[in-house]
Amino acid sequence: MTHPHDPFATIRSASRYVRQFRSKIFVVKFGGELLDDAKLRKNLAAQLAVLWSFSIPVVIVHGGGTGLDSLCETMGLPTEKVAGRRVTPPEVLEAAKMAFKGRLQMDLLADLEAAGVPTVGLSGLDGGLVRAEKRPPVLVDGQLVDFGLVGDVKAVDPALLRHLLAGGYVPVVAPFTADAEGQVFNTNADTVAASLAQALGAEKLFFLLTVPGLLRNVEDPSSLVPFADLKALEALERAGSIKTGMRPKITAAKAALQGGVPAVHIVSGATQDGLLMEVFTNEGSGTMLVAQGEAPAAGNAP
Repeated sequence: MTHPHDPFATIRSASRYVRQFRSKIFVVKFGGELLDDAKLRKNLAAQLAVLWSFSIPVVIVHGGGTGLDSLCETMGLPTEKVAGRRVTPPEVLEAAKMAFKGRLQMDLLADLEAAGVPTVGLSGLDGGLVRAEKRPPVLVDGQLVDFGLVGDVKAVDPALLRHLLAGGYVPVVAPFTADAEGQVFNTNADTVAASLAQALGAEKLFFLLTVPGLLRNVEDPSSLVPFADLKALEALERAGSIKTGMRPKITAAKAALQGGVPAVHIVSGATQDGLLMEVFTNEGSGTMLVAQGEAPAAGNAP
């Protein structure tokens, strides 16, 4: 019996990526919009289960901005963001604790467990994972901004994550940090993800969003930038293509690349199997960022 198409061609094509990435750490950061959508969250959990089943160690970092916005509205608390970063007075920090380490992380853990992935829910405080200091008032677009109880990462100790990964677990990290005196901070999840990727020597860092990737024109989903290096990113910044919520992600991506992470990917978590397409196909599905170089002929495998 003959087949008009080789039914195993896709498996053979994917297998070379599996061999390339087996035992190499991926850090995956979830956007809050994805966590709030049960269908998208379950779809992403299923994709992460595929990576885990192929012996690709995964560390997940999640924020939960939209969930926190809703909770703040319910509680009558202010919601203020500057250049895509949240201002966090004490009462908003307490709300963030409820949102991030409560419903949002619990729902994500439940979906991953249902997909067959053994998980452990953490924050940057567990095992001294992330140490931070309170961010001083800083100039942003010419305005002096006090971000409140927001922490800037000062040190990362990945020992706990390595222990969990060695045991076959997928750590799920909420972006809380603390200083030496025990003051808890809300820290930007993109920054935490980039810091963990550097400390772990990760092969890839992924930012999962609801947009297709990095866009030249934020109003035009077809203006996807499939590949860029640091020099190209600087040109996009000068052209005004990187706005609002994308700004902290690009800042974190640049820090990760400069810190030795080979590739950062900005991928739609709203696209069916978008993460798997980015990892296991030549074409990819989103944006691949590297420190320096041209788009590889083989696609998104650096």
